[in-house]
Amino acid sequence: MQDLVGPALGTLALMAVGGYLLGSIPFGVILTRLMTGEDVRSIGSGNIGATNVLRTGRKDLAFATLILDAGKGAAALLLARYLLGGVSHSAEVAGAIAGGAAFLGHLFPVWLGFRGGKGVATFFGLLLAACWPLGLLAGATWLLVAALFRMSSLAALIAAVAAPVYAVLPLTALGLPAPTPVAALSVFTAVLIWIRHHENIARLLKGTEPRIGAKKG
Repeated sequence: MQDLVGPALGTLALMAVGGYLLGSIPFGVILTRLMTGEDVRSIGSGNIGATNVLRTGRKDLAFATLILDAGKGAAALLLARYLLGGVSHSAEVAGAIAGGAAFLGHLFPVWLGFRGGKGVATFFGLLLAACWPLGLLAGATWLLVAALFRMSSLAALIAAVAAPVYAVLPLTALGLPAPTPVAALSVFTAVLIWIRHHENIARLLKGTEPRIGAKKG
């Protein structure tokens, strides 16, 4: 308990604020505005993530957005861990709080009137930084579902649900259990991903969700 109470509450609050502000940086908006003069929110789905940036026709900008959106979540988590000593329960808690705050920042960025992305890239960045076997399993799940059904949203939804399960079952069987704060972080992000994908879920239920590579009518 002392591990958390000592420097903790004020420090954790600062890390949460810092993580949120870092996660709020809208790299997709910034890159497309700088390189093309367009506002990515005015095209396609209006989303600020890599998928919508790709609709500008700039694969390089979409790739850069993907890496930066994943990286900001990872950076928030790893920096918080480092500041709390790196290997301790308090460091794991700090990392999960800062990482979760960065995820919230991406979904609800203060700079864009709290209208942000859906968080998939940031989700994978967080998992890889928090517990890389968990991140790899979730990523493999996304790839498998995407290959079978050709639906990015469905792949993201299933990967999000699978991550907390992997944190408890397969990793434990392999002797690599995810720390409790990481497992809690995977649940937190999964719930928010499902909430942010409510429109996609409605289209999936109607059978109208577009497939990967399909052109919109």
